[in-house]
Amino acid sequence: MDQIVIRGGQRLKGRIPISGAKNAALTLLPCALLTDEPLTLRNLPRLADVDGFGHLLNQLGCSTTIEGSRPEDFGRVMTARATTLTSTVAPYDIVRKMRASILVLGPLLARAGEATVSLPGGCAIGNRPIDLHLKALEAFGAEIELASGYVKAVAPGGRLAGGKFTFPVVSVGATENAVMAAVLAKGTCVLENAAREPEIVDLCNCLVAMGAHIEGIGTETLTIEGVDRLHGATYRVMADRIEAGSYACAAVITEGDVELVGAKASEMEATLAALREAGATVEETKAGIRVAMSGRAQPITLSTAPYPGFATDMQAQFMAMATLGTGASLFTETIFENRYMHVPELARMGCDIQVKGRTAVVRGVDKLIGAPVMATDLRASMSLIIAGLAAEGQTEVNRVYHLDRGYERLEEKLQAVGADIERISAG
Repeated sequence: MDQIVIRGGQRLKGRIPISGAKNAALTLLPCALLTDEPLTLRNLPRLADVDGFGHLLNQLGCSTTIEGSRPEDFGRVMTARATTLTSTVAPYDIVRKMRASILVLGPLLARAGEATVSLPGGCAIGNRPIDLHLKALEAFGAEIELASGYVKAVAPGGRLAGGKFTFPVVSVGATENAVMAAVLAKGTCVLENAAREPEIVDLCNCLVAMGAHIEGIGTETLTIEGVDRLHGATYRVMADRIEAGSYACAAVITEGDVELVGAKASEMEATLAALREAGATVEETKAGIRVAMSGRAQPITLSTAPYPGFATDMQAQFMAMATLGTGASLFTETIFENRYMHVPELARMGCDIQVKGRTAVVRGVDKLIGAPVMATDLRASMSLIIAGLAAEGQTEVNRVYHLDRGYERLEEKLQAVGADIERISAG
């Protein structure tokens, strides 16, 4: 099994290209199931999860072809075409490996009038039930049955009727599934207290490019007027705000100066505010965002929240950044109940972190010491990379397949700005 080896202590300086967003790509790919015409996605990141989702589309009868990157993009170009759906079943063997697979439920139901999807797997960061996905679909007229680990959804008469659903709590995945199900409904579907993440805006904009009628994009109330069919489109995946924030934390902990090329400040305001609170210089440039740091990070207080609040996907990276800070930083995780699994591994490197329930107190230490550590999930993996970049000696990060799910060409990008980092392949 591969591992990433870091010899820490190098100041990061230079330009880092930000790839297409993983969370957006995994939402845009299932849109191909909504039409018999080609959907071409540009700036698609080279990630294990993207490849896995492409395989799932193939299982459902959707062809996929991949081209190389274009000069204005960092990722690949994929064209997906579901001329005829050959299956409406997303099997356990695929879905268990990647939670985002549940996002084929809405498109299959909308296009074929039925869908059978295995209950999902994914990162072990806490309980993430899909009950809100199902309740929203039921509100639009779907009949739902759970049996033998599968969800079976049927639209009586072949199409959803339409309706209204108010989310009791904000749910990104459920909003995405509901929007994709609604675009081909017979009537109008209304979602209240919908998630507002930039990735959902990206999804809605792509669907509009395909002929969907959606009002309220970017707000908590989405009104979707169903259409008879969607057509093909060419669409560019947004830049990955979580990747950009992760490299920003790496710049801060190494007292570096990096330009995050392609990142958009308007999509990551809470992250940039937290970086400024820590004492970093943050400024927009013509190409993206510059993050520079002189001295150690100042104490910060962060609580995760749905967008536009501070993203749970950035919590672990900021925690790593705070480990060499000048005082005590306070973190509260409100989204997932089991998202501090990186703490014991950071402790192996000399970090001082105390966890009580959903709260963690990070007291800055004078130095970190490199050690063998084990990645437990995607963002936890990146927190170990960030700590390793500033640690004395050598850090060996194991189980890097987690990283490969969400960070494209990580070693190459960090090497280009001065990091002493390499991937060692097993065998």
